[in-house]
Amino acid sequence: MREDTADLRDTDGVLILGSPLTTTTRAPGTAPRPTEDGSRHDTMDLGNFSISLSVKDLAKTRAFYEAFGFEQIAGDASQNWLILRNGEAKIGLFQGMFEGNMITFNPSDARGVQAALKRAGYTPESEAADGEGPTHFAIKDPDGNLILVDQH
Repeated sequence: MREDTADLRDTDGVLILGSPLTTTTRAPGTAPRPTEDGSRHDTMDLGNFSISLSVKDLAKTRAFYEAFGFEQIAGDASQNWLILRNGEAKIGLFQGMFEGNMITFNPSDARGVQAALKRAGYTPESEAADGEGPTHFAIKDPDGNLILVDQH
């Protein structure tokens, strides 16, 4: 960001955009978003969102979420995984594949999201592969919740 006076930052040190004196170069995978005071911050385009659940009984859990109106859109029960959708809400059900539940984002630029998080001082659990094309990385939030950033 270049500014004719000084960088404008909020209390968390995030650059605030929207000043008429400000020109911006956004990081890959980011887009402006308005804030409460009308200024704009760069945000990451995280793409689709879903929650991935580690389940004990795939058939029983599938039936439970079908009662909520979810329908299978992908997956293979013989391989112990299903993807269910109800409108924009998606849930992945995985039996015996990982411990705990995780949040999943599907951005168009996982490497850009990873780079932005690293610039902010966060360290991934696993890193995206170098190069181009599909990749993924995992990171934990401060409470230990796993987040998968998976670029298809």
